[in-house]
Amino acid sequence: MTLTPEKQTPTRRARRDSGAPPTPPDGAVSAPQEAETAPPPVGASPQVTRAQQLREDAAAFAALAGRRARAVAAVVRPVGWVILASAVVLWVVSTMLGWEEVMIAAAVLTAVVLISLVFLFGRTTYDVELDLTRSHVVVGERAVGALTLTNSTGRAILPSQVVLPVGSGRGIFQVPRLAPGAAHEELFAIPTSARGVLAVGPVSVLRGDPLGLFERTHDRRQAVDLYVHPRTASLEGLSLGHLRDLEGLPSQHLARDDVSFHALREYQPGDDLRHVHWKSTARVGSVMVRQYEETRRSHFVVGLSTHPDEYRVADEFELAISVAGSIGLRALRDSRTLDARVQKGALRSQSGRRFLDELSALEHSRPREGGIVALAGAIAAHAPQAAVVVLVTGSKTDSNDLRLACSRIPFGVRVLAVVADTRVDAPALRRIGDADVLTLGALDQLGGAVRKVLS
Repeated sequence: MTLTPEKQTPTRRARRDSGAPPTPPDGAVSAPQEAETAPPPVGASPQVTRAQQLREDAAAFAALAGRRARAVAAVVRPVGWVILASAVVLWVVSTMLGWEEVMIAAAVLTAVVLISLVFLFGRTTYDVELDLTRSHVVVGERAVGALTLTNSTGRAILPSQVVLPVGSGRGIFQVPRLAPGAAHEELFAIPTSARGVLAVGPVSVLRGDPLGLFERTHDRRQAVDLYVHPRTASLEGLSLGHLRDLEGLPSQHLARDDVSFHALREYQPGDDLRHVHWKSTARVGSVMVRQYEETRRSHFVVGLSTHPDEYRVADEFELAISVAGSIGLRALRDSRTLDARVQKGALRSQSGRRFLDELSALEHSRPREGGIVALAGAIAAHAPQAAVVVLVTGSKTDSNDLRLACSRIPFGVRVLAVVADTRVDAPALRRIGDADVLTLGALDQLGGAVRKVLS
């Protein structure tokens, strides 16, 4: 009998040298190795992926079809929709009833539509130049401009129309046939009857049929903003407030370092040794320092309330804007630091033109943003070092609210409140606390009223 040799278990050293995994001891159960989890293959659920792809393709096709449909609908004018609907109805009626007269009418309308479509085709590649001589005007002035169209192509361009939108309206110019290299110029004047910012343009080249069924436009130039400034009064010869700087008047607050000398006092820890008065120190026997009165820069603040419930009519709001603009311009001409604020925040007032541009675009604020009292609180928080504060509001502002608003201005600041009331024939001056209150009915009353306040 042939004996099979027993299989010897390799020693631990031999297993370590060969790199084989260690053998568990007798009686021990080896733990199963964790199976590596491979990431799920892409496309494991082909039906779901295919459905998603179909939905995405359908959404993209619907968006493209919607854009094309809107583009086609924009070409058809209201009269064109009526003619198209009439043609469809006549064709349906002639087919169902067999009436030859109705069929002839449907054919005529269809021929009119097809002939009108021919007018949409053609070259409109003009070089357009829009020139506004003045982009900033005052209410009542005319803004004059020129529109130049040049044919820079090598072929003639058939007659067409050019549309120039101005605010909510538009102007239409007839352009004749232009030979290669020819130019055509149109002059225009824009009347301004109200304050605001008007968008002039974009210039559009219009092609359409004589019946007005279809119309195709091509924008050739971006819009230009036309600022219509509010009316303002010059206020010549008036100086509003005090200059509290090197050449001005000091305040009643004491400071350790300034330009207006007040008195001498004994030295306290923390005082600057540069302000020690040595002659008095030698005479008295203790260290004496100079004390100064605090001076302020010429910081002028104009607060214009835009709350709609504070104005009786729209003319009062326009009068308030004109008053604020007039006082702000006077402050800028006096080289003052101007801070103009409304309920929505600060207005840019680095220069007179920028300040008037901000007033041109001003509108009523939301009622939840507060009225004159909230505006005064914002001024006190953002401009505590102001020298003069002018609050402008409407005739519906309550006297208690006006008194509360003036009381929120920091102590020591001169306050002037102006109430716009178009029912007043002559300006009126009264006092509410420490503030002067002016009531005006027209802009030309502002100069005399301010002189009365300063006198």
